Amino acid sequence: MNIQIVLEPSAEGGYTVYVPSLPGCVSEGETREEALTNIREAIDLYLEPIDDDGSFTTDSEVLDIAV
Repeated sequence: MNIQIVLEPSAEGGYTVYVPSLPGCVSEGETREEALTNIREAIDLYLEPIDDDGSFTTDSEVLDIAV
């Protein structure tokens, strides 16, 4: 899978990197390579399934709403 990321030099040094399509998926590194390694790990963790995904009580409703 390919996913678009944004890599930016930080004012304090190093790099900040984020994934526009995954809100809150942000990382950083002292070097470009370290930042890229770290964002790969962050993406893996972000996309990792959670054991209780889809576990709802019998009284639960799953709805889609427009915002």
